[in-house]
Amino acid sequence: MTDTPENGAAAPAAAPQITSRVLAQYIRDMSFENILAQKGVTGDAQPEIQVQVNLDARKRQTENQYEVITKLNITSKTKEKGDPLFVLEIEYAGVFHVEGVPEDQMHPYLLIECPRITFPFLRRIVSDVTRDGGFPPLNLETIDFLALYRSELARRTEAEKAKEKAN
Repeated sequence: MTDTPENGAAAPAAAPQITSRVLAQYIRDMSFENILAQKGVTGDAQPEIQVQVNLDARKRQTENQYEVITKLNITSKTKEKGDPLFVLEIEYAGVFHVEGVPEDQMHPYLLIECPRITFPFLRRIVSDVTRDGGFPPLNLETIDFLALYRSELARRTEAEKAKEKAN
């Protein structure tokens, strides 16, 4: 007896099984500048934090292995005068073994799912570095990597349209 639905139609093909493992995580590059300690800031230093996020993914030489890098540029300035307090730049990488993802879905998978996996570790590093640098620990809000990916696609589409109009 075969496993077919009662109406006689064939069962749909099973979706490919996706497997993903984190092989390694590491800080590729990091810089922390405590400008407050270097120059001094007068008055009550209420901070205003700005966080810029960039993502990069590249295939490694080993089959099914990818390196995904989350780059953060965090600046803190005083709300009143805009005097800089600190600057933290960090590149945090994860090496992933990924199988079963269709080729046309690999790019979004690498730039959405992989950073989502490594983000809690990056958040902890940022908290520790800012605390060890003499500031209250900076606990980053969760980043919506799907929204970030969509906004980058929209930005690229607009840039391409503007380039076509210019030609």
